[in-house]
Formats: sequence, structure tokens, C-alpha cells
Amino acid sequence: MLRKFKRLLYLIISLVIISYNINMHIGIVKLSALGDIVHAMVVLQYIKENIPEATIDWFVEEKFAGVLESNPHIDNIYKLKLKNNKLGFFKECRKLKKLKNYDLIIDLQGLIKSAIVSRILSKNVIGFDENSLREPFAAKFYNKSFAISYETNVFMRNITLTCKALELEVPDIKNKKPFLYTKNKSDFYPILLIIVGSSWDSKIYPKEHFITIIKSLQVETFISWGNEKEKKDASFICENTNAKLLPQLSLEVLKSVIINSELVIGGDSGPTHMAWALNIPSITIFGPTPPKRNTLETDINKTISCGKNIDASNLNKNDFCIKNIDPEMIVTLSKELLAC
Repeated sequence: MLRKFKRLLYLIISLVIISYNINMHIGIVKLSALGDIVHAMVVLQYIKENIPEATIDWFVEEKFAGVLESNPHIDNIYKLKLKNNKLGFFKECRKLKKLKNYDLIIDLQGLIKSAIVSRILSKNVIGFDENSLREPFAAKFYNKSFAISYETNVFMRNITLTCKALELEVPDIKNKKPFLYTKNKSDFYPILLIIVGSSWDSKIYPKEHFITIIKSLQVETFISWGNEKEKKDASFICENTNAKLLPQLSLEVLKSVIINSELVIGGDSGPTHMAWALNIPSITIFGPTPPKRNTLETDINKTISCGKNIDASNLNKNDFCIKNIDPEMIVTLSKELLAC
């Protein structure tokens, strides 16, 4: 009799756990910036593989929402206007209070700002522990946190936290499926797509070096840009080569252009990381940021750096070592990738 009771109790508990997972309402908070959001999006396919009926919502700053659009693994995208002032921030936070509580919020940003947003959304918030954050106080808002070193590769950092939060096995993400999506069908088909810009001046590869690369490769090349300064640099490259200047692209359109490309070359920036996310051959050029942390090399996704040992927790935005990277190294690697 006791044995039958134990079996029945075990069955009931199992059904409750299964039911909980199936109906799980998960919120992911990753507000910015473009490349960081791409780094975090790798988690989506693994959540859906293991908990296919889960509802997943994503909280993001409005100007970066385009990279999340059309993704079948996201049920709702909440676009926040987190202005650079306290009033704007707290106005957005008040709006969040109207949302239904989530079973679980995963803060993949790890900043005080994102931690506050996460805590408003649910009492059950999981994030990195205080020793794994640039802003350690953020961990005070989590009811559970995990130690995953800040120096850990960002893709692995995000997937490890997510798997720990959901009690899943950490997968080999080098076997990932493409995880950006678009409904746009671009008319541009670059053999080589050059990304001229980045978030810091010190992460931008010199336009003169890009000219050398384009002239050496002699393939159909398009130049992408995102602001007026980048447009000026892109125009200079086009004036001195046979490269073509793209119009200013939305993130939705940019995804489709990258999909159509045979090779993407750029600095440590969001669009270059998008190529990795889409399984498109790429070369990411690193200056003052650490390549082993900020991307994962594959057979078709390569990095070239200035050779320094960069401390991820103590970056120097005034280090312009990227200027010293020989463009001929990039030419050689490009020929190898284009021949694949």
C-alpha cells in the first residue's frame, strides 16, 4: 500500500513539474546594445528545444528591437524608451507594472537598470552573481544568482546562465542553427560586405586599410553604414574602389543583406556579430576588446586582433591598436573563406 502511494505521489509531482514547464512564462531582459543583444539571442532556440510550449517575451530598448523582429521563438517584444534621465526611466518602469507577473525573469544584461526592470516584472529573477558583474549592486535585485566569470565568452555566459536558470544541460552552441530572422527579401547580393562602423572610434578599422583589402580581393563589394560619420567613411572607400554604397538600412533589411552575403568583414560591432548569428562567413577585426570573450570562432567565422592580452573588465577606449593590423592578413584569410 505504501509503495503504491509513493508511486502515485511521484506521478502527481512529475505531472505538476511537466505542466509548469509547458505553461512557463519566461521574460528575458537584455536592453542593449546591438551586439550584446545578438550575443544573448543564442539562448532562444535552446529554450524552445527543451520547453517548446513556453512563452518567451523579450524586453529591449526601442532602437534595437529590429534585430529581434520576425523571430518565431519570441512571443512578445516589449520596446522600452529608457531615456538618459531618471524621469524617462521611471515612466517606463511604471508601465511595466501593468504586465502580468512572469514565472521567471532572466536578466542577461546584468546592470542596475536591467535588474530594476527585471524585479518589477517578477519576484523570481535570476542573474549573474555580484562577482560576475560590472555593476555588482545589480545582484541585490535577484532572488537567485550564479557565478559565471565576467571574462567568460559572452555566448557561453548567456547560455550557461539560461540553462542554470531553467535546469537544462548546457549545449555545444557551435552547432547552433541561425537565430536571426527577417521577412525582408533584399535585392543586394554582396560577395563581400564591409561593416565600417562600431560603437567606439578605437574599434573602427581604418578606411584606408579597407581600400587595400577591396582592391586586393577584386570581388563585388558593398559598404554598410549606420550614421553620417560612417557614411562619410563608406563614401570615401567607394570613391577609391569599385565598392558600392548601400543605402541606410533598417535592422530588418540589414539581416537580409547579410544573409545574401558570401563574406562579412568588420570590427567588433553588432552587424559583424549578426553574420555569426546567421552562420555567414565573417572576419571580425578586434582592437581594444578581447576576441575570445566577444565571439566564438568556427570554421567560417574568424577573428584577427592586434595581439594584445585584453582585460575584459578594464577596457581602454583610447587604445587604437586596431590601426596596426596588417590588411594583408585579412586579405589572405578572406581568400581562404571565399574559397570554401
